[in-house]
Amino acid sequence: MRYVELDTPKPISRIGLGTWQFGSKEWGYGPDYERRAADIVRRALDLGVTLFDTAELYGFGRSERILGAALGEDRGKVVVASKIFPLLPVAPVVQQRAVASAARLGVGTIDLYQVHQANPVVADTTTMRGMRALQDVGLVAEVGVSNYSLRRWQFAEAALGRRVLSNQVRYSMIDRGPEEDLLPYARQAGRIVLAYSPLAQGFLSGRYDARNPPSGAVRRANPYFLPENLERGTGLITTLREVADAHQATPSQIALAYLLHHPNVVAIPGASGVEQMERNAAAAEIDLADDEYAALATAAREFRPVTGLAAVPKMIRARAGR
Repeated sequence: MRYVELDTPKPISRIGLGTWQFGSKEWGYGPDYERRAADIVRRALDLGVTLFDTAELYGFGRSERILGAALGEDRGKVVVASKIFPLLPVAPVVQQRAVASAARLGVGTIDLYQVHQANPVVADTTTMRGMRALQDVGLVAEVGVSNYSLRRWQFAEAALGRRVLSNQVRYSMIDRGPEEDLLPYARQAGRIVLAYSPLAQGFLSGRYDARNPPSGAVRRANPYFLPENLERGTGLITTLREVADAHQATPSQIALAYLLHHPNVVAIPGASGVEQMERNAAAAEIDLADDEYAALATAAREFRPVTGLAAVPKMIRARAGR
């Protein structure tokens, strides 16, 4: 495992574990998944993973409970990250929700406490006042945000009066918006971009194509998995496979290595089993040559999926089986 080269109280692994699926029925992992979740967490620890990301919204608290129980006595050795859902993120509510999350996780300090979304009507001034109070009493070590623009990230940091260590955003080879501004800022300022959905919910794994679309509810609601988009993505998947073959790796591992080519990025893929966790962790050791990275970047730019309003009628027809 490799780690971010930043001054943090605990080392942060370049590959973390995202736990959205812990306790969330919509992923369809079945009733035995809580046991498997514990196995995944324990194996991640063995592999040197130190960042475990959850949220009070995931499974309405079940993800936090499952993660805390699985970490057990190792909770104090790793970076436990959670998120407040900012329905009313005023200072007293922020403090109350952090106490509740810490209790579910079984920790005395939340290593990284993040604002899950930017609230459109509540300014970060009051939210960060709550975060600052949590830091002052030691309940929160580092503060982060999620799904923030660069401007709002910087404003949140000014409101906190201390560093806002991370911004957790959707970032993958086909969601490359963070490369425009967030990644340069993170490198310049010594901050971290946490990449969620780094495999675009499995699109970049090469498991799916127009004749073999996914069946799960979460993926079927994603326009990337429209048959037309799966067909359009053939060139990108082909390039991923070519680079993967050169490294004796999988397309998913190369898609993760593409993100980790940027030194201040931490990818937090989920895992449905121990073997997937092992493959994800191994991606941290892959070094892409410059020409390989350039080929992947070109293939990614050339992928033009149908999204937004244009995808709506196609989604309806796909759901109807036509």
